[in-house]
Amino acid sequence: MKIPFHRDAQKTTNNEILKVMHSESNSIELLSERLFAFLQQVPPHQPIVLVCVGTDRSTGDSLGPLVGTQLKKYAIEGLHLFGTLDHPVHAMNLSETLTTINQHFNNPYIIAVDACLGQLTSVGCIQIGQGPVKPGAGVNKELPPVGNMHITGIVNVGGFMEYFVLQNTRLSLVMNMSDIIAKSFYTALTSKLRWKTTPLVRID
Repeated sequence: MKIPFHRDAQKTTNNEILKVMHSESNSIELLSERLFAFLQQVPPHQPIVLVCVGTDRSTGDSLGPLVGTQLKKYAIEGLHLFGTLDHPVHAMNLSETLTTINQHFNNPYIIAVDACLGQLTSVGCIQIGQGPVKPGAGVNKELPPVGNMHITGIVNVGGFMEYFVLQNTRLSLVMNMSDIIAKSFYTALTSKLRWKTTPLVRID
């Protein structure tokens, strides 16, 4: 997969939340540029850990594990991945997973991926922002916050009967969104590796 990548992406203001409709023709480019901007601030010695939150028992909540499963196939160097369809990270094991991560990695930079509910006009949007995501907030669950940064996909409308809404979310939408997110991560992470190994050109 070859996607144009602009190396001036680190000039983007990272404090603002980027919101992109997954169906936009340049969605992968926009998302990967913002991800690259965040990743450029991570020191080479700091481990990057991706926590894809969700469960394969709910269509709407399967966004995270679908992203994790797709990224696992890429086998990206330097990426430590938690949360796939085979081994999901969900409400029952989230705290344990975070404890394991902090025991095995020194000061990890954690990226959280999760599904969320929102307004009707925002369904299908993918958001990237600084700071943690609060899994389970949409269905009134008290779970620990996750991530130095987060990427969330608005899979359906919130505000009423959230469990039912998640169960009845279209699989087609979730699959398409997970594909865009996974490709954006792949582009950003491999670009970070190329950037790190490319020697600077001296201009006299």
